[in-house]
Amino acid sequence: MDSLDLIQTFREVARRGSFSGAARALGMSPANVSKYIAQLESRFGLRLFHRTTRKVTLTEAGELLFERSGAVLELIDFTQGEMQERATRPVGRLALTAPHALMATELPALLGRFMQHYPGVTLHLHVTNRTVNLVDEGVDLAFRVGQILEPNLIVRRLLRLDHVAAATPAYWDRRGRPTHPNELPGHDQLAFALPGEAPHWRFHDRGKPLELLLTPRFAATDPAPLKTWAAQGLGVVWGSVHWLADLLASGTLEPLLHDYSPPEVWLYVGYMQRRHSSAALRALLDYLDAHFQPPPMPALPAAGRKRARARAAPSPDGQG
Repeated sequence: MDSLDLIQTFREVARRGSFSGAARALGMSPANVSKYIAQLESRFGLRLFHRTTRKVTLTEAGELLFERSGAVLELIDFTQGEMQERATRPVGRLALTAPHALMATELPALLGRFMQHYPGVTLHLHVTNRTVNLVDEGVDLAFRVGQILEPNLIVRRLLRLDHVAAATPAYWDRRGRPTHPNELPGHDQLAFALPGEAPHWRFHDRGKPLELLLTPRFAATDPAPLKTWAAQGLGVVWGSVHWLADLLASGTLEPLLHDYSPPEVWLYVGYMQRRHSSAALRALLDYLDAHFQPPPMPALPAAGRKRARARAAPSPDGQG
């Protein structure tokens, strides 16, 4: 029998001064009440009640247990109420993780609007390009670009990430507009690469993956500065329309080679529990599903609209 049930039965007997009265209040048989009290006395090795044929009174040990157990039960009741609230209403803390590139998208503003909509929820966002182990690091939800390989994660697709080669119109005018990825080695490349990783871009050509090894003019372990360098006309960046949306929409960058975009590269979220998730996590997942829509694809030059291809998912390039 659970200790909490034994304590609650003990307190009911103490309040009513009767085993039968406690049994009626608890919806139990008097025999079960007696059995619970006997189990509790056996655990403590002390008698808790003086028993006569007419009434039941507390021993000194029983008085001590009655006095101390009240605060414990109040705390348990309060905690149970909070736990039920977290299960039914979006409140409490959520720990999230996301790569640096997503900080240059609308994701931060979206999370801010979520907190405005659910003021009882607090968010802790760990921004890192490292793959975080959700269990070991106590993370509720991870934003990832490309495939999620951890077998224990539940994965949900949020947004398809179409890729383009982008540079300023003045750069393209000066250096020429490529019509195939194989022409990019003749251009100034602005590339993202993790430490120890060779810079490369991934494409899709005639139904097959195409990987281009780079000798970039600028390389960075974080994709954030690549947008700035591209906007300054320093070279070509290969990244998602979603990531480059503001510069494409303003005309600062001109997109090319969209037809060679890696197929079915998605922004995903991964989380651990399908059942018994908190109401806050369920609310965030629903909010992301409802609001994470891709930006409109900007008008592409005729050379970029030559072909439409069937797609199959490749590895990500890290520039979500």
